[in-house]
Amino acid sequence: MGKSMAGHLMTKGQLSLQVSDRFQAACDPLVKQGATFMSPVEIAKQADYLFIMLGYPRDVETMVLDKQDGLFRHMKKGSFLIDHTTSSPSLNMRMADEAKDLGINCVDAPVSGGDVGAKNGKLVTMVGGQKDHVDHVRPLLDMYSAQVELMGEAGAGQHAKAAN
Repeated sequence: MGKSMAGHLMTKGQLSLQVSDRFQAACDPLVKQGATFMSPVEIAKQADYLFIMLGYPRDVETMVLDKQDGLFRHMKKGSFLIDHTTSSPSLNMRMADEAKDLGINCVDAPVSGGDVGAKNGKLVTMVGGQKDHVDHVRPLLDMYSAQVELMGEAGAGQHAKAAN
């Protein structure tokens, strides 16, 4: 799903992307379209908007909150983390609190629609976070979503996805 979503950002938004995956070959189609492959930390150091979609809440916790190598330790003040992982509301609330302390903006935004929805740019994105943060990233989310709904504060997107 992430590959298709990133592809929409590149084609509809004409944005330059830096991409990463545990398996570099998974990013080859995006690299052929002009994306640059980098490590997550390298991306975090320069990105204004950092999108993640990982397997499990424990993956998100390690990738984002690790005290030494977590993405939050490397992100620029004022940048945005958009978490598309289907995860845990309490984890996203914790992430939002820590992000705020670090001057980073955090939005939980799990999606529904599967691979077909991602390929067709027709995902439903259920968003939790501060309204001004969500309003700021909405044009990006709209590039691969048929519907973007603010469900409430941090963790609310995860609650909506669980109910879905």
